[in-house]
Amino acid sequence: MSRDSLTITDNRTGKTYEIPVTDDTIRAFDLRQIKLNQNDFGMMSYDPAFNNTALCKSKISFIDGDNGILRYRGYPIEELAERSTYLETAYLIIFGELPTRKQLEEWTYHVTHHTFIHESIKKFLDGFHYDAHPMGMLISTIAALSTFYPDARHIFDAESRRKQTYRLIGKMPTLAAFAYRHSLGMPFVYPDNELTYPGNFLNMLFKTTELKYRPNPTLEHALDILFILHADHEQNCSAAAMRNVGSSHVDPYSACAAATAALYGPLHGGANEEVLRMLMEIGSIGNVPSYIKRVKSGEKRLMGFGHRIYKNYDPRARIIKRIADEVFDVMGRNPLLDIALEVERIALQDEYFVSRKLYPNVDFYTGLIYQSMGFPVTMFPVLFAIPRTSGWIAQWEEMLLDPEQKIARPRQIYMGHDQRPYVPMDQRS
Repeated sequence: MSRDSLTITDNRTGKTYEIPVTDDTIRAFDLRQIKLNQNDFGMMSYDPAFNNTALCKSKISFIDGDNGILRYRGYPIEELAERSTYLETAYLIIFGELPTRKQLEEWTYHVTHHTFIHESIKKFLDGFHYDAHPMGMLISTIAALSTFYPDARHIFDAESRRKQTYRLIGKMPTLAAFAYRHSLGMPFVYPDNELTYPGNFLNMLFKTTELKYRPNPTLEHALDILFILHADHEQNCSAAAMRNVGSSHVDPYSACAAATAALYGPLHGGANEEVLRMLMEIGSIGNVPSYIKRVKSGEKRLMGFGHRIYKNYDPRARIIKRIADEVFDVMGRNPLLDIALEVERIALQDEYFVSRKLYPNVDFYTGLIYQSMGFPVTMFPVLFAIPRTSGWIAQWEEMLLDPEQKIARPRQIYMGHDQRPYVPMDQRS
């Protein structure tokens, strides 16, 4: 009997089974041999929301939630945030290694020269009502790109995949900025290829009458770091959506639209908006203790605290807290910051939260930063989607090239009626 195995005894039948263990996991399909009789379908595992089920093998990002560790391709997030840029980090995530100087120059050139969108996309955007949510507009326009680039269907052509990668990463800030400008009734601002990736995004968002937009270096740097921190995060809801939809071999734009839709929800990309609403509801430092008391009694939720994976301080939250100070020095101190700091201070000293390992996550301070930079709350998930595109593409391509992957098809435990005869209308009670 192998030491790298589990021995399972089925007490219903008395039979014993040996299940191989690889990488500290068992294959769910190996449970199928456990049967009551030959006609039995076999044992399945039941795991709502994939709490303890790995859907893939991946080399992209690594999280140690107990110790507050996040790495992209082995590189600590702290080092990348301090020393890298978003485009360099995106290259690392997608291609697996940090680029050489020449590779980075070529990569930056191709992404930069795919920032422009087809003029018909502008007409598509003009069809939305003035108060349409920017995230809804973004999802729709990403999906629409598949009709402009039919070559994207050639998903097993490496050159085609590379071209769609340039297009998606290049065009996401443009689509996001155009959605924002449309919501304000302002004319669209075209990309400026002389600016950096975050600088060009700020240009398309905020340029008015000036001949040449010059982004504030502090805000440009802050946005670049925020993009790095949001580039990938293991098998989260939107990454799983990208993989699952992509497993049907659809084009990457359609899969990316699905991932963006997953990000739209308040439990994922909209979480920082919920933090901001919570801080506004608290209203003042003096109201923090009573609000914390209501959280502990189950009346309220403490938004921005706790994480499905992290049972320690989210490493991204530490970095963002430093960036917040830099942004506030330029834009002025956000009046909600003092409330946030008091919430954090009390929660981190309270046994209720400490025992439950509820620490600030990445969403706790990002909303304050985005608000100070001039973004409305409706843009918060859009700002998340732009950098996460590189992670989605990496997850999608890894899934495509994995010979073990097939079209996603989860099982279910059927709890409904057994077979019933059809009842004619006049006989129904």
